Amino acid sequence: MSEKFSRAGGVPLPSNAVVVQSALRELGAAGEIIVLAEKAPTAATAAAQLGCEVGAIANSLVFDADGSPLLVLTSGAHRVDVELVARTAGVATVRRATPEFVRQATGQPIGGVAPVGHPVRVRTLVDNWLSKHEVVWAAGGHPHTVFPTTFDELVRITGGTPVDVE
Repeated sequence: MSEKFSRAGGVPLPSNAVVVQSALRELGAAGEIIVLAEKAPTAATAAAQLGCEVGAIANSLVFDADGSPLLVLTSGAHRVDVELVARTAGVATVRRATPEFVRQATGQPIGGVAPVGHPVRVRTLVDNWLSKHEVVWAAGGHPHTVFPTTFDELVRITGGTPVDVE
């Protein structure tokens, strides 16, 4: 165990992270939830704690796409072009969701939204840029939790569509 973070066995998982870990197991994902010493609400803060490139962080951004949730898993090195995403998703309007909309759609707080473990599967787009990294880090359902995965595994477990978001 490191001072920066511990495997789930060393620190009790927050309840949302327990739901995500269960979903990961059910989906056959290899990664284990890690509890970070500090919150990681942004890709930069997560990368700093994990000692990885910011581009290896899968930012979980929930958008309101014509009234329906749309989860975009984007590289921490990118900004999402909402017009491009709207065209890709085949919707008229894509805008940042409110914290209430995010919580309702995912059951998780902004800053900790995981790719899985939602009450109902959320339509997901996965940034192709993440494929450049052998290990990708995604949020674990709580601002203090993350898990290691791969681009291919993210696409598989979310049923997501690989796309360019920038």
